[in-house]
Amino acid sequence: MSTDSNVTTAAKGVRRGGLREKLQQLMALLGLLIIFAAFSFASPTYFPTYSNVISILYSAVVIGLLALGATLVIITGGIDLSVGTGMTLSAVMAATFIVTWGLPVWLGILCTLLFGAFLGLVNGTNVAILGLPPFIATLAMMLVAQGLALVISKAIPIYFDPVAHSSYLWLSNGELIPSTGFPNAVVVLVLAALVAFVLLNKTLLGRYDISIGSNEEATALSGINTKKWTMIIYSVAGVFTALGAIMISARLGSAQPATGAGYELQAIAAVVIGGTSLSGGKGTIVGTIIGALIISVINNGLQIMSMPQQWQNVILGLVILVVVFIDQLRSKRAATT
Repeated sequence: MSTDSNVTTAAKGVRRGGLREKLQQLMALLGLLIIFAAFSFASPTYFPTYSNVISILYSAVVIGLLALGATLVIITGGIDLSVGTGMTLSAVMAATFIVTWGLPVWLGILCTLLFGAFLGLVNGTNVAILGLPPFIATLAMMLVAQGLALVISKAIPIYFDPVAHSSYLWLSNGELIPSTGFPNAVVVLVLAALVAFVLLNKTLLGRYDISIGSNEEATALSGINTKKWTMIIYSVAGVFTALGAIMISARLGSAQPATGAGYELQAIAAVVIGGTSLSGGKGTIVGTIIGALIISVINNGLQIMSMPQQWQNVILGLVILVVVFIDQLRSKRAATT
């Protein structure tokens, strides 16, 4: 009788968790629509136009790709502060592979993705094997990546040749459907989100990711090598970071060694806005994409309203503060139910 009761209680807990997750996604989507409507009302001439909507989607690509990787890491109960400068270093390496070393574009892209995985593996090793707190491990990587990007590029941008490297630039700026203004980068984000969704919901990686974040000790006691899977998760997150590097460098036509700072905060904000808990154990890819769109809409709307950059940062910081506070309340409420 007690066993049946436990099974019933567990089933109810799963159902409640699923309903709570869907409600969080719905709230995030509702928030996106409200923010979009508010900016449309404030600037009806420019904000809701087709070209500006495309611009919003375009600017959400890099944040979204970084946030996809950050989602997998945060679900484990960790954090990755190195996604911004890691993206910068990966972009510099992409330019080094393709421009400086003269590798074919496809090989340069493959090497860049592998390099991103390597950066993630280093983070995962520091966290899982050396036992460093994720905050400290990724903070150190943030500084290392920032410095290496400047050293390798000699602190100057590395430009892609518009003719010789046109296929690389096309990855972000090109249009699969001509004359629509719809850039390939948005298609890449959608495909990457689908891959991340499958990884999180349909594979062992996703199952162990959630399990580690929910209770790492219990997961280890069940016979799962949590250290190995933590390293794998960080490595996969690094691939998404490298993909973001490819998109931003292809969009700019160059690798800018001084960019990247601040992207980690926007990526983490997108993840939390989307419903992923900073305490780990739960998260959604759909919510993360909605969160990235919210960040992009806010940035775009404030720019159209000629809001000074410093005030844009203030507002974004307040958004992050409110969202994290709500996440803490949400976690406490879930713990008492």
